[in-house]
Amino acid sequence: MTPPSSNLLLSSLSPAMRDSLVSRATPVEIPFGTVLYEPGMPARDAYFLLSGLASLVITMPDGASAEVSMVGREGVLGATHLLGPAPIPTMCTMQLAGSALRVPFTHLQNEFQSSADLRSRILAHVQNQAAIVSQIAACNRIHSAEQRLIRWLLMASDKTGLETLKFTQEYLAQMIATQRPTVTVIALDLQQRGLIRYTRGTIRIINRAGLEASVCSCYAVIKRLNPVLYQLNAGGGQRTGEAQMSSSSRPSGMGSVLGKSA
Repeated sequence: MTPPSSNLLLSSLSPAMRDSLVSRATPVEIPFGTVLYEPGMPARDAYFLLSGLASLVITMPDGASAEVSMVGREGVLGATHLLGPAPIPTMCTMQLAGSALRVPFTHLQNEFQSSADLRSRILAHVQNQAAIVSQIAACNRIHSAEQRLIRWLLMASDKTGLETLKFTQEYLAQMIATQRPTVTVIALDLQQRGLIRYTRGTIRIINRAGLEASVCSCYAVIKRLNPVLYQLNAGGGQRTGEAQMSSSSRPSGMGSVLGKSA
């Protein structure tokens, strides 16, 4: 199991608060496609990802769906449910298999209400996610499918620390709200330009600078959010979110429901 310090939110907490959460946590391995929570369902568990990547997806009545955000080692799945009783419309699934610390939601809720330390970090995470959701909404409306795919690949790489990502074209099409043939054409073009290497179900980033030169401005906006995540207003001991993510080691269809959290 990857150590708890791999999760940026956990590592930003005081030792006492972190120990309280870890003592009630169960280490779990989460396969690709596992549904962590479903739309409108109450929270049962929260997940601090240590590796892997989760996707928050909105599905329309006609079955069309699109990703609105993703969460990796920087936060906790279950944060939005802490804010109030409103039903959460997103479904959360694992895009990349990984590991996590699963904490009973009631325990996290009690700590959130009583601890200013934890509450400030979780609210910072939720604010960060809200800003990303807003930017992605604009991106999906304004920018080309190629720009959206490049932005998505760079974000996934940033959140996991991986340059090799295992995603099918069908799944990528769902994530960026386009059709599979469009993803096929874009992936082949990016490969011919020497930016990625694509084999069945696997994309490897081989020219990150080239991708960043071709991506839309949304990626830079989202990336600028990282350095201020969990940064303290005073005191020099806390590193910024971006510094912690870069200095930590790089960890190496819809499936079964593991638990219903946010």
